[in-house]
Parts: sequence; C-alpha cells; structure tokens
Amino acid sequence: MSHADIHVYNSEVNSTNQNLSQDGTPAFRVGDIPIHGELILSPMDGYSAWPFRSLCRELGSAISYTEFINVNDILARPGYVLPKMQFREDERPVAIQIYGDDPDKFLEAALEVQELAPDFIDINMGCPAKGIANRGAGVGLMRTPLKIARIFRKLTAALEVPITGKIRLGWDEDCLTYKLVAGIIEESGGQLLAIHGRTKKQAYGGEADWDAIAEVVQTVNIPVIGNGDILEVTDIERMKEHTSCAGVMIGRAAIQNPWIFSRLDREEVSPQQVKETMLVHLERNLEFYGQGRGLKLFRKYAAQYLTPYRLDKETRKRLLTREEPDEFLALLEQIYQGVS
Repeated sequence: MSHADIHVYNSEVNSTNQNLSQDGTPAFRVGDIPIHGELILSPMDGYSAWPFRSLCRELGSAISYTEFINVNDILARPGYVLPKMQFREDERPVAIQIYGDDPDKFLEAALEVQELAPDFIDINMGCPAKGIANRGAGVGLMRTPLKIARIFRKLTAALEVPITGKIRLGWDEDCLTYKLVAGIIEESGGQLLAIHGRTKKQAYGGEADWDAIAEVVQTVNIPVIGNGDILEVTDIERMKEHTSCAGVMIGRAAIQNPWIFSRLDREEVSPQQVKETMLVHLERNLEFYGQGRGLKLFRKYAAQYLTPYRLDKETRKRLLTREEPDEFLALLEQIYQGVS
C-alpha cells in the first residue's frame, strides 16, 4: 500500500476556525508537530469518516482522527479499509487510528499505514464494544499493560511518525490501570495521550471522572487530551480548569452540534447555518460514498441536525426514508419553510 494508492481530497475549504490562538502559538505539540487549537473531534466508528470529519476540521477541530481500523484488515484486506484512511492535505494534522491485540501485527500494519503519510498513528485502547474489548483489543488492552509497552516500544523504534494513544480509566472500578498505562505509554515513546474518563464497564453511562484525567496530567510530561461529558461550550473551560489538560476531545455532542468547535452552542446556530452545513455535508457524503449509500449514511446525521426543530413523526419519517437525493432535498426545503 503506497501513498499513490490513496485519493487525497483537495477541495477548497471555507474555514470558520475560531479555535486558534491569537498569536499563532501552538496549543501543544505531538512530537515536533504543532497543534494549532485545543478542541478535537473524537474518533468515532461510523461517524468520523471523511465527510463529517472534514466539516469539523473546518469548524475548528484541531486534529483529524480517522475511525479506528483493525490491524488485521490493514494486512489482509487493504482495499476494504483504504477509504477509512483517506484524507485531504488541508485536513492536516491527520491521525490514523488503529486497533488490535497482537504487537507484531500492530507493527506490520503501522508500517503499511505510515506509507500513507499521516502526521501520526494513534493506538485505540478505549473502545468498550464487547466484540472488540473481550478479544483483548480496544480497552481490553488496558488489562495487559505489558503488551501495551511492547506495542509502543516496537512502533516507536521502527516508525518515523509519532505514535499516540487513546485510553479509558480501565476495565472496571476494580481494574483502574490508567495511571500505570499512561506512564508506560510515555516511557515507551508515546507522544500524546487522550483519555476518556470512564471505564469499559461504564461504556457511555454515568459521569466522566475528570479527577482521573487531572491525575494523568500530573503523571506524565506528554500532552494529555481530556475526553468525556463535554456537552456545551462552558464545559470546555471547566474541563481545562479542572484538569489542566492540553486539549479537549469532543465526541457524541459534536454529532448534533459540530459548531461546538467554533465555540458555539447549538442554540446560537441559526437555522440557515444548519441548512447550509447539511447541504455541504450531504454533498460530501454523495461524493465520498456514491449517491445511494451516501444518502443512506447521511440520514443519521440529518436526524441529529434537525433534532432541535421537533419535527412531527410523519415528517421525520418521510425525510429519513427518502431514497433519492433530489427527493430528500425537496422535502428538506419544505421543512425549512416552516423553521424560523
């Protein structure tokens, strides 16, 4: 797999990034790579594909993380996973996130990924899905700290790009390994650490433990990105003040409100802004996936974009079952005639 095999998008960007420092000073660095901004879209399977990720990058997300990609698929089915690793030059810095449980396969896959010229490669140690974690990958790796050490040592010794990681607190309250793992990652050459303040058992329930994130910040000298329970703009500063983290990662809340990366709460975004963003997003989905699949995969975003407008059940159903882009756009236009 070579960089020539991947199509890098070069569309114009109409950036509204309000997430930059006034004097151009980086918020932090990943190795030698300056990161100009402190808000970051979290990698999310099924959501942080190129169309949505690129929008969030333009709105202010400081790093483009891909969806996570299985190291076994990179080695055995590279054509299948190649679309997940596509990016535009103007998206940089770009992180390609990979997951697995075998240190040797991690290395082999990471060497392949490096040929695509990402800015860094991120190791997923946080996914709580049973089918992944119960096989020792994702957050399952946090039960085997020595294996994490092997993975990071192998990759940092062999690769030219920085290696980073995203973790949780641990498996459950009886297996909290976050401080140990954070130290291992730093000692083994990792250049940045993102931490979601929940355990595998919590999944996405309960409250994120910001105290634990603050502990990690105090434990290591590499940049730490805090993740968990960022629902509105005021939460960004609260997390920064509480944890002293270098940056703030936002996941589920960004799906309904990607404008949070421009430090706007959803109620501050006009219906016209929402409509314009939806049209750009749909256009990119159709370009990236093709007409039929592009519209189908866009529906879940459309549902989130329109949630505040409280559509009646029948209208919502009609919109989210359209099969043709023209039908979808015509119905969307009708909906907007009633939205002020």
